[in-house]
Amino acid sequence: MAQSPRRRCGITRWAVWSQPSRVIAVLVAVELCAVALVGSAWATLRPSFGALLLAVLLAAAGIVHTEVATGVERARRRVGEKSYTDLSTIWTFAAALLLPAALATATIVVIYTYLWFRVWKPARFPLFRHTFTTTTVLLAAVAAQEVVTGTGGTAAWSDGVFGIASLGAATLVYAAVNSLLIALAVAVSTPDATPSHLFGALDEITVELATLCLGAMLALTLTVSWWFVLFAFVPVLVLQRAVMYRELAAAATTDGKTGLLTATAWNAKASEAIDRARREQSTLAMLVLDLDHFKRVNDTHGHIAGDRVLAAVADAVRAEVRGDDLVGRFGGEEFVVLLPGLPTPRAAVELHAVAERIRVRVTTLAVPVETPDGPLTISDLSISVGGSVVSSAPGTTVEQAMTVADRELYRAKDSGRNAVRIAQHHDIPAPRTEQQPRIVDQQPDS
Repeated sequence: MAQSPRRRCGITRWAVWSQPSRVIAVLVAVELCAVALVGSAWATLRPSFGALLLAVLLAAAGIVHTEVATGVERARRRVGEKSYTDLSTIWTFAAALLLPAALATATIVVIYTYLWFRVWKPARFPLFRHTFTTTTVLLAAVAAQEVVTGTGGTAAWSDGVFGIASLGAATLVYAAVNSLLIALAVAVSTPDATPSHLFGALDEITVELATLCLGAMLALTLTVSWWFVLFAFVPVLVLQRAVMYRELAAAATTDGKTGLLTATAWNAKASEAIDRARREQSTLAMLVLDLDHFKRVNDTHGHIAGDRVLAAVADAVRAEVRGDDLVGRFGGEEFVVLLPGLPTPRAAVELHAVAERIRVRVTTLAVPVETPDGPLTISDLSISVGGSVVSSAPGTTVEQAMTVADRELYRAKDSGRNAVRIAQHHDIPAPRTEQQPRIVDQQPDS
């Protein structure tokens, strides 16, 4: 019986082919390297019965951990899609330290295959990304085992300072190989990626280090008795829930479409910044930005294309401000920026320069999107910007500063859009004793 066209074309439908050719080249190169090294390790393997049993024990522990924490892992996957810390490292790193490279890689493949079917596949995670992640862990394990072997094996760990240095070197090599390979893939797929995109935020690096330390301690205790594996479950499950809390907190304060602060989170941080500036007698400034004619994008190309445009504009805004400036999405196509520490005599001039850079950058955007009619590029975008220098007088609120910036925004729109208008310091209204809630006009195209 002839195969259906859909089945014959299955390979061509793989998500990996939608990636740029440079990304595919890196994926293939890294995976071929892994195949060569793992194949070489298996060709020279002379396993002992004890090593085989230990490999089975660690693989079983990884599976039990996955099964016990499946609900938490799936929830983490949903809220931490862009940055996901893998706590199965405790088992894979212990395997890398204790087992010959071939058995360590087999243990890793078993654990990650089970993870795929129980966690990643139900969350619709792309298979090629999971395969690449598994490959980086395999290469990291091979490298770590080489360090252990080259420094005298597990027997050297009891040798005081040398043992600590040996185990520390293996940990460093494992982390470096894994992190650098992932950073390479991110760099080729996103050429303008920031260091935090390449290597993760500081708290994510800290969690990964904690997991590696747990894996090292597990390996040390297993050299005494295999029953100590039971003591690893409690700390790893507690750590898992702690990471879940962190990711939920981040999701609650981060806009899902743009990665910027939500309106509530931005308001809270802006209030803190104004209070701090008042104590330090420093100057702040505020920008309110609105994407011009955004409704046309949604009406013409659909809301998914509109979301891509919003994300591109958010990236453009972030690229033109400093790292400690507060950038948020305030609703619809409206963005807000709070800029602390501007030079007082020239605050309005500096603010205008920043706003103008953002305006120009948005006009140069070319956003590739998928539409029902096929791929296309959305360009000819523009943004209107209003700004104000924030008063440091006692009682000045975020709402008062935004009232002025909003007024300037509407002046920019009334002048024909694609413009910048900045209020002077004396334009800030006098502080009021009672703060009134700000009414946000979230019409799609004001």
